[in-house]
Amino acid sequence: MNRTVDVLVVGAGPAGLAAAARLAAAGAGRVEVLEREPAAGGVPRHCARPGFGADARGRPLDGPGYARRAVREAVRAGAVVRTGVSATGWAGPLALDVTSPAGLERIGARAVVLATGARERPRGARLVPGTRPAGVLTTGELQRTIARFGAGTGDAGQKHRGREYVGRRAVVVGDGPVARSAVRTLRSAGVAVAAVVAELPLPPTAFGSVPVLTGAVVTELLGRGRLTGVAVRGRDGRASVLRCDTVVLTGDWIPDHELARARGLPLAPGTRGPVTDGALRTSAPGVFAAGGLLHGGEPAPVAAAEGRAAADAVLDHLGGPPRTVGTAPVTAAGPLRWVTPGLLGPEATALLVRPERRLVRPVLTVAQDGARLRRERLRGTLVPWRSVRLGPDWTRGADPAGGPVTVEAEE
Repeated sequence: MNRTVDVLVVGAGPAGLAAAARLAAAGAGRVEVLEREPAAGGVPRHCARPGFGADARGRPLDGPGYARRAVREAVRAGAVVRTGVSATGWAGPLALDVTSPAGLERIGARAVVLATGARERPRGARLVPGTRPAGVLTTGELQRTIARFGAGTGDAGQKHRGREYVGRRAVVVGDGPVARSAVRTLRSAGVAVAAVVAELPLPPTAFGSVPVLTGAVVTELLGRGRLTGVAVRGRDGRASVLRCDTVVLTGDWIPDHELARARGLPLAPGTRGPVTDGALRTSAPGVFAAGGLLHGGEPAPVAAAEGRAAADAVLDHLGGPPRTVGTAPVTAAGPLRWVTPGLLGPEATALLVRPERRLVRPVLTVAQDGARLRRERLRGTLVPWRSVRLGPDWTRGADPAGGPVTVEAEE
């Protein structure tokens, strides 16, 4: 079946739902959101903890509450949210082949917003040696399992009372807010946390009463059938074994960029998401991108704000002649992991940067073709799990037709 909509949004997480709500409310025509999961809301619907803002009465929102509100706002604005629907490939510049329980479809649009999000890198992609026992999870898998089945307290590997066994004693690998979320999730489910293994230096009390092994890495997974422990190498080079039946691998985000790659969109070297300009336009006319697809691990409100910004750019696209995507590439240098957007156009644009490691009051420099646009010492500390926004003044004076714009950090 072939049909056409005005705007097709792929992904019903915070960015996609926020974009759809703004587009539908602004009268963009038929706005349709495709979500391959059985329910809309993205990662927050698995995060049963506060920290997602407040409702209309000022009560704290947890992740599922935030997700429900985002879906409700999009639907009330007039967007159509479809779940259990997967976009499998491109059928044209602005058309996608889609599969669902109802069968195959081909949907054309005047604009497409890619908001497919990101996921944590699984064990296989992290190249952790060892056997392949049960009990090796990412944070997302942990949260989904507990939200759906409960923790379970029976014999290892068993299912009982309709709940899937998670474990009794866990080790968490990571050093950012997602690792803290994993620790909270485990402890609230009655699972003891033996230790947190963190490559970066952290204070001993970073995870409360849970021991923290800083400057350490997991070198091997042990056990057959079920995990029995993890081998760890400390910063002094010494090896040890932590006994556990569950290990949770946190962070290390990779974008769900299959559609972007299939469309031939250039990918940013640092994030591996599609390159966009300051208006979230990709190199393909009429195709926009926002949220975790561009830079994983951001809080839900940040992704939602980017979704609304993408919606504004789509409205501009629908209402007038196409605008030229910026052509001046933006690159990160020094101890910076990535910078986005990856292209600059004629207008001054804010930048998001994220470091490879903790930087205390670093000096940041933005330059183009050897000419310095701005240099300033930041007052705070940059950490690898949080982005820092540099306002539009940082790119003022950049030549959109010039050479690469470089953002560099020095301690």
